[in-house]
This record gives sequence, structure tokens and C-alpha cells, in this order.
Amino acid sequence: MFTGIIESFGTIQKITQEGSNFHFDLSSTIAHELKIDQSLAHDGVCLTVVQTSPEFYRVTAIQETIQKTNLSTWKEGKKVNLERCMPANGRFDGHIVQGHVDQTGVVKKISDQDGSWIFDFEFDPNTGNVTVEKGSITINGTSLTCFNSGPGKFSVAIIPYTYEHTNFHQLEVGDLVNLEFDIIGKYIARIIKGYS
Repeated sequence: MFTGIIESFGTIQKITQEGSNFHFDLSSTIAHELKIDQSLAHDGVCLTVVQTSPEFYRVTAIQETIQKTNLSTWKEGKKVNLERCMPANGRFDGHIVQGHVDQTGVVKKISDQDGSWIFDFEFDPNTGNVTVEKGSITINGTSLTCFNSGPGKFSVAIIPYTYEHTNFHQLEVGDLVNLEFDIIGKYIARIIKGYS
């Protein structure tokens, strides 16, 4: 389980395809602390560490992950948000994040607010995912609060610290982002909709 509090960046150094799988080699300041079989969220996608070295590590993504996330747009040199699993005795600073991306969204507008930024996003509402005003959303692994919520759209406000310490500073209009909707909201929606 994760909390959506980004702790470091990973920079993609190499992408290798093997059959339908993709191997991503990344450099990071936390690479020397990682262990094989460790779960690590990359832009909100939980991936398993399969190789390690003092400065680099490797994770592998299957085809389904590539298709359902923004990993298909990753290029060498891209910075991705990293978060290790929350330790059992850790502080819960964000919200419950599983590292299972529900769908992608698109950056529709970025507004400079003279000290902060407002990002407007759109997503396909036909998937059944919803946001609620002042509810939680995970964008590229970052725990944030929604406003301007509506069918297939919402906004978030980004303070300078978050802008600088996540890859929000790299986002541009039209970019694809990974969305994980609030787990409690998903259960409530499923209960209301029923299982038929």
C-alpha cells in the first residue's frame, strides 16, 4: 500500500522490449536502498524491482500495464515520481493508494496563479469512475484533492513544493497522466451500482 506522498524521482535511462514485456532501467537517489522483489510506485503504477545496483535499478511492465497506463508514452530521460510502500509503522500523510491505475486522464489546462498552479484534467466517464468535491485523487502517484468535480473532469491546485518535488513541473497540456480514484469512493459506487 502507498500513500501518494512522492519521495524521489526516477530517471529512465533505458527501455528494452522482451516479447510483450517492457524493462525500464532507471537511475535514482534511492536506488542503493532498493531490493529485488520490492514494490515501488512509478507515476502511481506499482512495479516490482527485478535488478539493482548502487545507482540504477530495473522494473518490468506487462502488456496490460502498458495499455492501461501512460507507460506507453515513457521515453529515455523522463522523470517519474517514486514512492516506496508505506512501512507498517509509518505515518499516513496522504490517502490510501493501491498503486493500481484505474485509467488515464489528459491535462486540459494549466493556469498559473502567481505562486501556485491549477491543473484541469479530463477522463473518460464511461468507465464509471467519479470524483467528488474535496475528495482524494491520485495523479501520477501524487495524492491530491479534487475540486470543480464533474462527469469526466476535475481540477487540482498545486503548491510550489509539490510542483518542484513531483513531475508536475514537466506536465504540459495534452499529456497523459495515470489516475487512481479513491478506493472508498470506488467501493461505494460499486455498491450503489450493484454487481449485475
